[in-house]
Amino acid sequence: MTRKLSIIAVLLISSSHLVSTASAQTQYVRYSMDTDTISWGVMEGQFINRLTDAPYLDGSRTEHWVRRSTVKLEAPVDPKLILMTAFNFRSHITGEPAEYPGMFIVPANSVVGPEDPIIRPAESTDLHYEAEMVVVVGKQAANVSVEDAPNYIFGVTAGNDVSERVWQANDIQWVRAKGSRGFNAVGPVLVTGLDETNLEIVGRFNGKEAQRGNSSDLLFSTAYMLSYISQYVTLEPGDLIWSGTMGSTQAMKPGDTYEVEIEGVGKLSNTVEQGK
Repeated sequence: MTRKLSIIAVLLISSSHLVSTASAQTQYVRYSMDTDTISWGVMEGQFINRLTDAPYLDGSRTEHWVRRSTVKLEAPVDPKLILMTAFNFRSHITGEPAEYPGMFIVPANSVVGPEDPIIRPAESTDLHYEAEMVVVVGKQAANVSVEDAPNYIFGVTAGNDVSERVWQANDIQWVRAKGSRGFNAVGPVLVTGLDETNLEIVGRFNGKEAQRGNSSDLLFSTAYMLSYISQYVTLEPGDLIWSGTMGSTQAMKPGDTYEVEIEGVGKLSNTVEQGK
């Protein structure tokens, strides 16, 4: 009898641990319906509970629920600033790594969602994918220490830093090469409660694995990047910091699909369309 009770107790403790672990992770989305209105919500299975505002702006739950199948998922981010990291995986660089992070900014309106196409500009000749992890800033950050930086990270999502290599090589700045309209796909959900220091990142080109890495392999962690950036730029809630990509990349053409899957976040899949 005692042994049976002990086994039951272990099972109950294990079950409780699993429930608490699962409940610590919340999936946030932005979605639209028939109108142009975009709402924030909490994804729970096949349903979405609408929020009054962005979760990092203390948005609260409402009594309004919608079925996931009846809405379009938008990018689960709404940044003022997008800061990206260059050459942050050793597998993506040749020679010795830089002593300090490569940092650059792209336009916030270059973001597209998980159900949007990637737009290949008419003049583009060498458009590449880049699977990346994206973290969302949770509160205003200025002169933050590396030790305190994790407290400023709200959550994690997946991103495809689409890059035009010819423009990247020839332009003085990377704004056009990295931030053209319809380039930066993000989604499908924004997740809290994940350990952003140890997440598997996989990229698939037309269904075939093309990239794989882990956030533990970053030369400069997202916490380090947040701290570093905050020494020069004041970050606001909702701003994005991208991890940089791993391995090698190749050109995409209209009709190609690229998928970025991050452990705990899910799959971001976008198809390339020809722009005008």
